[in-house]
Amino acid sequence: MKCKWTKHASERQKQWHVILGISREEIEEIVLNPAQVVPGDIKVQIAQTKIGGGLLRVPFIKENDDRKILTVYWTSKIDKYWRKTSHEDKI
Repeated sequence: MKCKWTKHASERQKQWHVILGISREEIEEIVLNPAQVVPGDIKVQIAQTKIGGGLLRVPFIKENDDRKILTVYWTSKIDKYWRKTSHEDKI
C-alpha cells in the first residue's frame, strides 16, 4: 500500500512542517497506521492522531490498495473530533 499526494496536501504538509515540524513521512505513517480513522464526507475517511497538544487530521480516499491524501491539518479541538472508545471512557 502506498500514499498518493494531491498538490493541495503537499502544500499543506509544507506549511505544517514549518509550524509543527511534521514531515511527509510522519503523515504517511498516520495514514497507513492511524491512531484512529473516522468517516468524512461521501468516500472520504480521516486518519487522525494526537500530536503537539492537538489533533493532526489527514483526510484521504481509498484507491484500490492505495491512499490518496487530500489535505492535512492540525486542530486543538480534540474533544470535537476524537471518538472515545469505551476503554478511554474508563481512564
